[in-house]
Amino acid sequence: MKFIKNHLMFILPLMAILLGIEFFLVFDRTTNTYEKSLKEGYSMLVVAKKPLKLTDFKALNSHIDSAKSIKREDIVSEVAKGISKSTTKEILDALPYFYNVSLDSYMRTASLDRIKSDLEAHKNIKKVETFGSSYSSAYRLFEFIKFTLKLFIGFMAVVSLFLIIKQMEIWKYAHKERMQVMEIFGAPLMLRSGVLFKVAILDAFVATLLTSMFFIYIKFQWAATSGIDIMMQKQEELFRVTDIGILLGSALLIVIIAVYSVVFSSRGVQE
Repeated sequence: MKFIKNHLMFILPLMAILLGIEFFLVFDRTTNTYEKSLKEGYSMLVVAKKPLKLTDFKALNSHIDSAKSIKREDIVSEVAKGISKSTTKEILDALPYFYNVSLDSYMRTASLDRIKSDLEAHKNIKKVETFGSSYSSAYRLFEFIKFTLKLFIGFMAVVSLFLIIKQMEIWKYAHKERMQVMEIFGAPLMLRSGVLFKVAILDAFVATLLTSMFFIYIKFQWAATSGIDIMMQKQEELFRVTDIGILLGSALLIVIIAVYSVVFSSRGVQE
């Protein structure tokens, strides 16, 4: 029972870190899709004196991805009902040219202001509307959620790492006599600590396996019946085979750091 308890005291904090890493990977993948939808759903309204091409817009700012012309005839048909054709033509000739300009990425409001300034600097552009209020509100909320998640995962990782190091110190004292005998016979520090590496690496594999199984269950069982749209629509993003390699690599790195921190902080084990 004590053997299982000691291993759980190491595996559980390590799993907490791995869960945080995987949650971040899932969040990053799903928010990338969300960012893409926000980018595709956002456009600036540009009013120009003369017709402009996409190359003209791109020359002003490299972040401009597309420029779709709004048909002036459609605008005139809405405001000039019942008016003679000659008057309609005069209105059409007097109207400026309108464009919906899309960007290549979802960016900060400061970047939008720079793009707006670049466009307005062109002599043939009369006005640029960025719809900054609604865009800024959505962007700030999105960035706040991302920052909060990163902060929470970082805090949890630090606390869990301290718990792992503390458990490693317990194992060091449990194997103290063996390490002392090996020291007497001149074994190098890393060889004396081999037992710690073996136990830690074994638990790293166990923690990775348990974490992977947890997210596989979420992906194939819970998500499909959760009733949460984003979970059901982005089911493939909840776990990937490549995540196992990331989790295992992270787990091994963490345990190596923990072992080295304990080993090098206690050189020359005393009787």
